[in-house]
Amino acid sequence: MAKPIEGTFPPFYATYTNKVKEDEVADAFKNQQELVNTFFDAIPKEKEDFAYAPGKWTLKEMLQHIIDTERIFAYRALCIARHEKQSLPGFDENDYAGKSQAAARSWQSLVAELKLVRKTSEILFDSFSPETLQQSGISNNNPVTVNALGFITAGHLYHHIEVIKERYLGG
Repeated sequence: MAKPIEGTFPPFYATYTNKVKEDEVADAFKNQQELVNTFFDAIPKEKEDFAYAPGKWTLKEMLQHIIDTERIFAYRALCIARHEKQSLPGFDENDYAGKSQAAARSWQSLVAELKLVRKTSEILFDSFSPETLQQSGISNNNPVTVNALGFITAGHLYHHIEVIKERYLGG
């Protein structure tokens, strides 16, 4: 299944889909595996509770956000793949981060959770046939395809890794 085209996802997600170089969602997940397996393990301990400005998320909150969002995108993909007719709910990322209790968790537990969540996302998307990947539904009152949700998921991770490198690790 080819990279999603305009109209198969809300325009504001183009920021994420444009970060994915692969033409197949399975390849995008496969090629991110090394990044998932190593990037977060290499974060210095002194940065785990760091926020680059007042009111910004700490790295723990950022990582929990990445995990939560990946779960939400996978849930949306599953629902649409199974022909859900209702509009799937949106979510307020700042409310979720504020209620995540990420500060009380160890960095290692968050990293381990991300790796497991990503593996289940990969298995889920691998289970979809080409026809299922083309299935369209409504999420947060916007049309989106299963395939697009896979690319959005991969691009969302790239986006936050860029933010972490630039704002949390200093380039």
